[in-house]
Amino acid sequence: MWYIYILKSLSTNKYYVGYSSNPNSRLILHNSGKVIATKNRGPWKLVYREKFDSETSAIYRERQIKNWKSRTAIERLLF
Repeated sequence: MWYIYILKSLSTNKYYVGYSSNPNSRLILHNSGKVIATKNRGPWKLVYREKFDSETSAIYRERQIKNWKSRTAIERLLF
């Protein structure tokens, strides 16, 4: 199984969208500063995830959400 996930920074109030086969272990990497894109902007909280049968489907959905480029659109998905 593959997942897309959305993290929220508790320090900057920004969102990060990614994909992984294990979002919980990926969250640990984000919070430990081992992911360049999110380093020094944590701590991060997992606020959303969707499950997919294939990595290709997860990547497609991740790109779709990232292309929204809108905090409002992401928050509509969350709430």
